[in-house]
Amino acid sequence: MKQLRIISTLVAIVLMGISTHAQLPSKRVLTLNVAKKIAEAAEAEALKRGATVVIAVVDDGGYLLVLERLDDTQVASVEVGIAKARTAAIFRRPSKVFEDQVKEGRVAALGLPGAAPLQGGVPIVYEGKVIGAIGVSGNTPQEDEDIAKVGAMAIDKAIQGDAK
Repeated sequence: MKQLRIISTLVAIVLMGISTHAQLPSKRVLTLNVAKKIAEAAEAEALKRGATVVIAVVDDGGYLLVLERLDDTQVASVEVGIAKARTAAIFRRPSKVFEDQVKEGRVAALGLPGAAPLQGGVPIVYEGKVIGAIGVSGNTPQEDEDIAKVGAMAIDKAIQGDAK
């Protein structure tokens, strides 16, 4: 009887371990190498346009992985670019969403912790999940966002190149 109880307990522990393991999701993360390639794509677009910008790439928690300040870019754009990227990462949407909310009269958006309501931050999406974001600052809001979009859209090519 005692052995049966021990065996039953062991089986229950094993089954709990299997079911617990099966419930843990896997998560894709933005690697430094891929983040660098995303920044390179944005930099190429900026240079093509003759833009002087800061390019910031962050992970899904909004923490900085790559920062580039192109020659002759104003120093103030460093923190702004990081804030735009962080906003896009932690809220999982473009930072322009919050700028539009403020423009439309929802000033409460200014009080959201970690939200920079400035156009130019774009999420980096892979397999339907936000794995990071890119923020660009230094030129017009639309140009900043356009450059950021080029970087964000380079995710698949950056990952394929990283696998080689």
